[in-house]
Amino acid sequence: MRLNQLTLVAALAAAFPLFATAADAPAAPAQKPWLDRSLSADKRAELAVKAMTREEKLRWVFGYFGTSFAPKGTTPPKGAIPFSAGFVPGNPRLGLPDLLETDAGLGVATQATPTPRERTALPSGLATASTWDTQMAYAGGAMIGSEARLSGFNVMLAGGVNLMRDPRNGRNFEYAGEDPLLAGTMVGHAVKGIESNHVISTVKHYALNDQETGRNEHDVRIDKAAARMSDLLAMQLALEQSDAGSVMCSYNRVFGTYACENDYLLNEVLKKDWGFKGYVMSDWGATHSTVQAANNGLDRQSGQEFDKSPYFGGALDEAVKNGYVSEARLDDMATRIVRAMFAKGVVDNPVAQGGKIDFAKNGAVSRATAEEGIVLLKNDNRVLPLSKDVKTIAIIGGHADVGVLSGGGSSQVYPVGGNAVPGLEPKVWPGPVVYYPSSPLRHIQALAPNAKVVYDDGTDPARAARVAAQADVALVFATQWIGEANDATSLALPDNQDTLIDNVAGANPRTVVVLETGGPVAMPWVSKIPAVLEAWYPGTSGGEAIARVLFGAVNPSGHLPATFPVSEQQLPRPKLDGDPKQPEQRFTVDYTKEGAAVGYKWFDQKGLTPLFPFGHGLSYTTFSYSGLASQVKDGRLHVRFKVTNTGNVAGKDVPQVYVSPLAAKWEAPKRLAGWDKVALQPGESKEVDVVVEPRILGLFDEKSKTWRIAKGKYKLVLAEDAAGKNATSVTVDLPASTLDVRGRQRK
Repeated sequence: MRLNQLTLVAALAAAFPLFATAADAPAAPAQKPWLDRSLSADKRAELAVKAMTREEKLRWVFGYFGTSFAPKGTTPPKGAIPFSAGFVPGNPRLGLPDLLETDAGLGVATQATPTPRERTALPSGLATASTWDTQMAYAGGAMIGSEARLSGFNVMLAGGVNLMRDPRNGRNFEYAGEDPLLAGTMVGHAVKGIESNHVISTVKHYALNDQETGRNEHDVRIDKAAARMSDLLAMQLALEQSDAGSVMCSYNRVFGTYACENDYLLNEVLKKDWGFKGYVMSDWGATHSTVQAANNGLDRQSGQEFDKSPYFGGALDEAVKNGYVSEARLDDMATRIVRAMFAKGVVDNPVAQGGKIDFAKNGAVSRATAEEGIVLLKNDNRVLPLSKDVKTIAIIGGHADVGVLSGGGSSQVYPVGGNAVPGLEPKVWPGPVVYYPSSPLRHIQALAPNAKVVYDDGTDPARAARVAAQADVALVFATQWIGEANDATSLALPDNQDTLIDNVAGANPRTVVVLETGGPVAMPWVSKIPAVLEAWYPGTSGGEAIARVLFGAVNPSGHLPATFPVSEQQLPRPKLDGDPKQPEQRFTVDYTKEGAAVGYKWFDQKGLTPLFPFGHGLSYTTFSYSGLASQVKDGRLHVRFKVTNTGNVAGKDVPQVYVSPLAAKWEAPKRLAGWDKVALQPGESKEVDVVVEPRILGLFDEKSKTWRIAKGKYKLVLAEDAAGKNATSVTVDLPASTLDVRGRQRK
């Protein structure tokens, strides 16, 4: 933070004390009807805000960072948890608790400190999305939400659902891929799981914050209808699935205006069209004004130490007194915050620090998510699963002797047992680079106790090749570290790892590559490698999960939530917009080029063949589909079919339904319309009924704010991936219909 910012905050603290002393506070009311649990959250919030003074209302809309970052000359907020993401003081007079906030979507994170709190980390958001299992997403959310609560927090800054418009985005690992239906549904269930612990969660980063380069300055341009059918639809679905208590607005501009003071995004779309009743918090450092931000829909300034000014402190008080921001608007801001506290049980179920966490139980949840999220990309000649009778195994690279990689930035969870590989660069934000101490090598040895396991760190490709040549099988662990505020410079694996893999493959025809990456990567060596696993960032139990998949203790069932391009040349923007060396420079990111055709839709539109398609994922068994049929029932399109395990081992399949109009023109030839995850024993069959989300069948009309489904025939394709593997199809004739902005049939 700049010195002048510190001075400004200190001066404001002296001029406008946000923490009134007991002597200054009005007496507590004899009756507190807002604490009556039989009343609705809306009524309780209304009653509570009516009992507040203006100063008390203002305190709810002004947030702080952790106590260790309090500016000189100010008093650290009493009650804040050290090295935490944020704090908003409560109102003891009215019986309303503090808001104690923690990052983020993968677990309880610790901000920079020499003594971080050790907690359980889920695999990356992409790994959870790769499970295509909403119950798994809910279970993971419930687990990290429970740790947040036991750590003393009642707000978790989770729920990242920005679409993968570019596979180089440094925060892709926090999100859920490229398709709005999949991403919104999976993240919505995760947020619902978090909030099952009486913890407020968020949906973020709203909106169109799809790259980190120039994230504070870039201006997104896109057709509004295309935004409604892509990034905004993902956010909308996540909110509908979760009823999240809060939305976090993003750093970037949209249509020339910062997202956190954007009337179209916050008032028109979020609050009016979608009917969102929660509160909008800014990202830390994303508030840029007082009057414009408040009037255009921002309800709370977060982490004011990161902003150029405490906009919602004394300046907001002054604006309300002078009528630039109405008293009614201030009431609305406070009401939305307090309503979320009542609705999510924060008031009725106060938190306390020091709760006992069952790390073994929670580690099992993380491991199960990793196991179902690992994607078997390639498996020629059934190299996998490995036999327990294998004699010699060479394990090469990726620090696989000691741990598994995680992504950097505000979502960084510090693991039980500490960093397995300390001292790697970058050591400062968005670092440090952290490896979770779940050793793939150790767990591989446990599953093949009679094998000779040899490790080489992979820094010398020639030496690694000699080690591989002496083994029955070579396992190369390839890594790509990315983090918040930094996009990947390219899709290539860093640190000469492509050469390493080439050399090892030349020395051993039974080479398996295990990828620990933050997103898709290029694989110029893929034709030489018989088997490839995408393990993503696999969480605090990731080493064990990888070993169990390699040896068949778990049959892989992950499917890609994002397309893997052959190279950057297949992307809408082969070169990322902006210059990371000039972070203050303003520039435009033009998404009108692809509009709503994100990911596989872009590849379909342009006739491009990806390296691996969206939805792709292999198994150690095989599946077949039959009996495909469709029916409109109670106004919803149902797709029915039978899935059969035709192999000789148990497994889980992810049958995917895609829809294509035969007459109407869409942004791309097809869209994902629904899916299921089906567990089957050898020879077993199950009937599946997929209900199609009706908005997927239509085009959004911005002028009328309706979804319009054109009359005509639509092709429903049942397949194993977006490329149409194992596909079967049926045609359905749909009448013309109009849905309102929330997807409800208009009469």
